[in-house]
Amino acid sequence: MIYFTSFVAGVLFGLGLIVSGMINPGKLQGFLDLAGAWDPSLIFVMAGAIAVGLLAFAIAKKRSISFIGEKMDLPTSTAIDLRLVGGSALFGIGWGLAGFCPGPALVSLGMGLPSAMIFVAAMIAGMLLFELIEKVCSPK
Repeated sequence: MIYFTSFVAGVLFGLGLIVSGMINPGKLQGFLDLAGAWDPSLIFVMAGAIAVGLLAFAIAKKRSISFIGEKMDLPTSTAIDLRLVGGSALFGIGWGLAGFCPGPALVSLGMGLPSAMIFVAAMIAGMLLFELIEKVCSPK
């Protein structure tokens, strides 16, 4: 059941990204172009996502089992540390430069966009590099 539910959620998320135009890197770059042809549509997409997320987490916090019977493990840390800020900054820089974040990049990859192929390859390389650094630098 978890695989089916995950698949349906992923398809809905992907369709939402397509309908909202968020798979187009120019959409993000238009949002960041404050001095030129500014495109505010990303604000509405983000506001909608935040509203859904707030509601979902408010419900989830009151539950220990999901609607499909799986155990829920919500994050408990509220610490804002260098690692969180640094990772957020790297994510934002990459998002701004490439015009993709991971979700839209994967949808675009599925649509065969060459720029998404390059981004996803770089994203996977970054994940592997992170794992290597974690393995080497973590206390034993």
